[in-house]
Amino acid sequence: MRIGCHLSVSKGFDAAAEAALTIGANTFQFFTRNPRGGAARNIGEAEMVKWNRLCREYDIAPVAGHLPYTVNMAAPADRTYEFARMVVREDLRRMEAVGAGFLVIHPGSHAGSGRTEGLKRIISCLEEALVDFGGSPVMLLETMAGQGSEIGMLADLKEIMAALGWPAGLGACIDSCHLTAAGYDFLRREEVARLIDDLEATVGMERVKAIHLNDSKFAPGSRRDRHELIGKGYLGKEGVLNLITHSALAGLPWLLETPVEDYRQYGLEIALIRSWLAEAMR
Repeated sequence: MRIGCHLSVSKGFDAAAEAALTIGANTFQFFTRNPRGGAARNIGEAEMVKWNRLCREYDIAPVAGHLPYTVNMAAPADRTYEFARMVVREDLRRMEAVGAGFLVIHPGSHAGSGRTEGLKRIISCLEEALVDFGGSPVMLLETMAGQGSEIGMLADLKEIMAALGWPAGLGACIDSCHLTAAGYDFLRREEVARLIDDLEATVGMERVKAIHLNDSKFAPGSRRDRHELIGKGYLGKEGVLNLITHSALAGLPWLLETPVEDYRQYGLEIALIRSWLAEAMR
């Protein structure tokens, strides 16, 4: 099972690899830039050499970059939208340079301009970024909770991908908390099956490349994106196991984004999930 979490690369990718090893993670996600701003750190050649060696030695793969929350491809404000266009283009290429397999992005919020206009901007932004990008990282649109004016329900993702002609470099990242907020009740195994059917009917299961594994503070259908620690929210042990043991999802990388106080707490969650899985397999 590929399971990891969100780690900081502010002290270097090599340091993040060492951190992953100490907490039992064999995959991880990182912010490509300052999550509340736009600054991107320079990455030296020596750091990349060590990073590549450690990934092989520690068997860390895949690695996913996550664009900062300030990137809004659906923004009606020109300045915000131009920033999104710049970052999406640049960070796809930066992910190629660091060997990341995926680049995760929240599709965006239309901020009152309407879903149709928001989708048009997202499609235009992605078309520009992907049209001449021949690199290996796959851009992953994340499923959202449906709160406020955000775009990111499965129907939205399907419309975006279809408008772009279903490019090979575009996929999806699903989030267990967001999907719960959108109405899926993972305490029932048939609801996981419903999710798989819905994914197949919209983006196609082959385009689902990664999963954010988060418990939810709120019950299904809340439309509220509030992550909770594993086992401490609505999903609990039963909901998490229903997800991670489904054959259609089991082989994907699982990335924790729970509200831990310190990254070492992720190690406790990873160990807990592995113990639940081992118990379920007996």
